[in-house]
Amino acid sequence: MTYSIALAGKGGVGKTTVCGLFLHHLVKAGKGPILAVDADANSNLNEVLGVEKAISLGDIREEIARAELSDHNPIPPSMSKQEYAGYRFGSALVEEDAFDMLVMGRGQGKGCYCYVNDLLRDQVQRYYQNYRYLVVDNEAGLEHISRGILPPVNLILLVSDCSRRGIQAAGRIAEMIGELQLNVKDVHLIVNRAPEGKLEEGIQEEIKAQKLSLIGILPQDELVYKYDAAGKPLVTLPEDSPVKQALGEIIKKLNI
Repeated sequence: MTYSIALAGKGGVGKTTVCGLFLHHLVKAGKGPILAVDADANSNLNEVLGVEKAISLGDIREEIARAELSDHNPIPPSMSKQEYAGYRFGSALVEEDAFDMLVMGRGQGKGCYCYVNDLLRDQVQRYYQNYRYLVVDNEAGLEHISRGILPPVNLILLVSDCSRRGIQAAGRIAEMIGELQLNVKDVHLIVNRAPEGKLEEGIQEEIKAQKLSLIGILPQDELVYKYDAAGKPLVTLPEDSPVKQALGEIIKKLNI
C-alpha cells in the first residue's frame, strides 16, 4: 500500500522547501521508491530537489482538451484520447534514482475538463501504486485532492511561518479538510522559520485557539537563504544544518 503525504500552507511560508527536505529525508532513509507531485500552481519543487522540470499534466490536459478545436491536432488519428494521455503521461514523469516527480502545473482554462481530468486521474492512480510513498506539495486550496485527480491522503502536514496570520491560515485549511470530507487520518502543523526554534507565547496560544496539532518547529536557518540566493538545490544543505536536524526529529515523531 502506498502511504500518501500532502503538505499544504499559504504562499510564502516555505512549504515547498519543507516538502523538498522532507522528501530528501525519506530518500536518505532508504524509503524509496517515492513519487513526488508538485501540485502547487506556482511550481518550483524541482528547484529545491535540483532536477529538471518536464512538461506538466496541466499542459497535457490543455493539449487534449483543445485537440479537436485545433487546426494542428496533436493526437494521431490512430490514437484515442485515452491512449494519447497515457503516451504523454510518460513524458511528464521525471525519473531519478530514488524518486520520480510529476508536475500538475497550470489551472484549468475555459470549458469543460471533466473528461480530461478523468483521464489524468486514471493515469495517476495507475502509476502511484508502484511507490512506497507519495509526497505532494499542494497549494492552500487542495484543489487536486478535492477534485479526486490525486489519490486519498493518509497524512496532511500544514506548514506555517511563525506569524499569527500564518497560523490562522493553517487553521482555515484544517477546517477546509473537514468540510471537503477528505477522511485524512492525521493532520499536523509544522511551524517554519522560528527564531532559535522557539515560539512566542502569543503564537502558542493561537495554535491552541485554532485547535491545531503541533508536530514540530523548524528554526530560522541562514544557510537556507544563502543556498536559495545562490540557486543551489536546498536538498544539498549539510546534513547537520539546523533545519535538516529539526525535520529529522519531526519525521521520527510521525513514525512513517
